[in-house]
Amino acid sequence: LVFLMTILSLAPALLIMLTSFTRIIIIFHFIRQALGTQSIPPNQVLIGLALFLTFMVMTPTWEKVHDNALAPYLDKKISQRDAFNEAMIPIREFLLKNTREKDLALFVKLAENNKPADANEVSTLTLIPAFVISELRVAFQIGFILYVPFLIIDMVVASVLMSMGMMMLPPMMISLPFKLLLFVLVDGWYLLVNSVVSSFG
Repeated sequence: LVFLMTILSLAPALLIMLTSFTRIIIIFHFIRQALGTQSIPPNQVLIGLALFLTFMVMTPTWEKVHDNALAPYLDKKISQRDAFNEAMIPIREFLLKNTREKDLALFVKLAENNKPADANEVSTLTLIPAFVISELRVAFQIGFILYVPFLIIDMVVASVLMSMGMMMLPPMMISLPFKLLLFVLVDGWYLLVNSVVSSFG
């Protein structure tokens, strides 16, 4: 019971730091800013969709945690410490799979510990921040790619308005329908969700 209560109390932090949620929600905010729709879709929708996608991406990992740690612990076959250690094995596998070696090396260096023989010997406290900045890097890369086509539309609209002497008319107001049209025509949400989930391999 204590083990479960501890997990529940740490759930928000674990969701952000140990799952795919960070990358997904940042990408969703980038696409909203690139479209220029400000608060549409609202945060509740983006967070809800990000949570569902996080569950999809993390399901294989969480199934291993359940089978190897939670279920045996609830059946009183293993101790709390053993359950924690078993739970961290699939979680660490996910973190290592999605962490750049360069980022991992940075935090190993900052920790000033003895250099581990391989990635599996890196402490979890060192691995987690390395994973987070790797996620931020990927999210920003995808965000840049998302911005480019919409930025081109903004520039074209602004140039046309200037050539017509309509400099007082906000370019964003004119370009928004064109950006929405482009996003709908290319089936933007399908492509975005597919790309985001696929980016985790």
